[in-house]
Amino acid sequence: MIFGLPVLIVLHGVAAAFYGLLAILILLRQRNPGLDGAGGRSGVPGRTGMWLAAACLITALWALTVALSWNAPLAGLANLLDVGRALGWYGFLLHLYRRTLPAERRSARMFTAMGAMVLALLLGLSLLDRLGHVSAPWWWLGSVGARLALSVSSLLLIENLYFNATEDARWHLNLLCVAIGGLALYDLMLYSDALLFRRVSLALFEGRASAFAMAAPLIAVAAVRNRRWAIDIHVSRDAVFRSATLLISGLFLMGLAVTGEIFRRGGSEWGLVAEVSLVFAGVLTIAVLLTSGSARSRMRAVLVDNFFSHRFDYRQQWLRCVETLSAPEAYVPLPMRAIRAAAAIVDSPAGMLFLRAPEEVAFAWAGSWNMPAGMEPVPPGHALIGAFRDGGWIVDVAAEPGLLAGLGAVPRAWLAVPLRHLGQLAGFVLLARPRAPFRLDREVYDLLRIVAAEIASRVAEQRASQELSQSRDLRAYTTRFAFVIHDIKNVSGQLSMLLANAETHAANPEFQRDMLATVRASVAKITRLLARLAANEAPRRAALISPAERIGAIVESRRPLLGARLVLEGDGADAAIGMDADQFDAVINHLLDNALEASGAGEIVRIALRQDGLRVEIAVIDRGRGMDAQFVRDDLFRPFRSTKQGGHGIGAFQARALLRAAGGDLLVASVPGEGTTMRVVLPCLRVADATATAVG
Repeated sequence: MIFGLPVLIVLHGVAAAFYGLLAILILLRQRNPGLDGAGGRSGVPGRTGMWLAAACLITALWALTVALSWNAPLAGLANLLDVGRALGWYGFLLHLYRRTLPAERRSARMFTAMGAMVLALLLGLSLLDRLGHVSAPWWWLGSVGARLALSVSSLLLIENLYFNATEDARWHLNLLCVAIGGLALYDLMLYSDALLFRRVSLALFEGRASAFAMAAPLIAVAAVRNRRWAIDIHVSRDAVFRSATLLISGLFLMGLAVTGEIFRRGGSEWGLVAEVSLVFAGVLTIAVLLTSGSARSRMRAVLVDNFFSHRFDYRQQWLRCVETLSAPEAYVPLPMRAIRAAAAIVDSPAGMLFLRAPEEVAFAWAGSWNMPAGMEPVPPGHALIGAFRDGGWIVDVAAEPGLLAGLGAVPRAWLAVPLRHLGQLAGFVLLARPRAPFRLDREVYDLLRIVAAEIASRVAEQRASQELSQSRDLRAYTTRFAFVIHDIKNVSGQLSMLLANAETHAANPEFQRDMLATVRASVAKITRLLARLAANEAPRRAALISPAERIGAIVESRRPLLGARLVLEGDGADAAIGMDADQFDAVINHLLDNALEASGAGEIVRIALRQDGLRVEIAVIDRGRGMDAQFVRDDLFRPFRSTKQGGHGIGAFQARALLRAAGGDLLVASVPGEGTTMRVVLPCLRVADATATAVG
């Protein structure tokens, strides 16, 4: 009894589960690559897969029926399914025999005739039994004899299949021949014993279920090995690894427990202590092995090399590579992530990255993972660079130590993987020896090339992002510099005008006071402008200002120089806007300077201020020469385009940019020969609703 159940039920139930699962996997994962000459992959199950699935399914039904009718496992439906199970495996072998061996090597007709004779004998005995023309003992002997003959025929077929197959085909067939041949040999022993002693041995009958259960994994591995069968049984490598780990750990602990139990039953006084100590030591040993990278690597290599037709799960490897390079840990720099992505393919625990920018000559050290940092640059004429063959060749530097000459001490260096991008060698990853012996073959090299191409793309992408960021910083600095130069030019113009008037009004005390105030304000403005050139300038903050007050102050500051040429008109509304005061003043001063330069001597420039709903409009109106529509559209706001002598062509562009940053705009209405109106439009803010916002 096992867990209160008869051994017959438990063993046959396990066998039924194994073969049922195997049949389901084959039917779900099967594809047809044109085994019957059609070619292509049509998705229709192939004959080999159908034969194997049918044999497994009949075996599962037989084992399940025996488990359910354990009181009479040799009669009724169980007996018929037992015959069907044997014939199913024989048919699968015969089909494989026809497909594997060339016509001149096979004797398919003979084995087909043998199987047909056994089937006819069994059917004839069943018919005679139903008609009552044969006694029970003779029917039983005939049935056992027919099954014995079928077992002998199966063994002969397996022997002929294996020894007539080519050397390459035997690798695909050996596990299958061992599994099915072992089952046929067990049947031969079972039915020979039954024929000799006139009864079926219960021990042998129960043990047959164990034999079938042990043969199932061998059949599954053989199906995975042979791609020509068009059977794609895919089991997760992680699941296999974990299952194998648990199985080995369980067997190890069980062995230790049995050893301790033997000591205890031997009468030793310290037997119980030995049993407990051995189990605890086993637990510690398993924990150490499971946490050891080398042990896991060796176990994974054994499982992959012996149970999978491909060494890598390419979908999983690609997803892991992308996840590693995408940096879920933001603090891990890209060079370290690149090394880890390449190292994961060959289970390497360390590595270095060397990169070369397009404008550089040597390959400079870019990062290390579990290896020394700060290595010497590798010149382009180095032997290692030549060994890459323009980036198309992965170099085993452990086999050629001379390739690392001149690079200093590189411990455990093993493999150099080139990074090729846009036809150029962008760098390489130098990997350390793996934790466990790792076999290098074409599959490994191909996967490393794929991952290296992705790494090179990510490195180039990061480099491009850095260069773009630097370009943006330089552009922002250039823009600030251009704005500052333009504002300094305006200040210079004001000071020049002041000096020109000083020759006439230098003795006037009021003019002297105005001159000192103007010079003081100009110096302060130049100081502020120079401070704006700082690369790390903080964003300027908008403030709640009154445009009427700011424009009034600007007009008053210019009256000593311009007299009555400036006229300020307003509707009396006390509107408020949100904008940096210096930037607002720069816009108004620029518009006034342009208007004064465009106007003739003594002509008036009007400034009209009014509030229109939620907008504030400031119009600077002159009666100068004006501009045509094409110039306004194409050239007025284009940077560094100017029609004035000594102009920089940045003023209008700067003014509009500052206004748009504050939520407003600059509108132009101009007629050649009649003048120009520059209209500033800004949103109106109430005092209670105004909040400071970043506009820099």
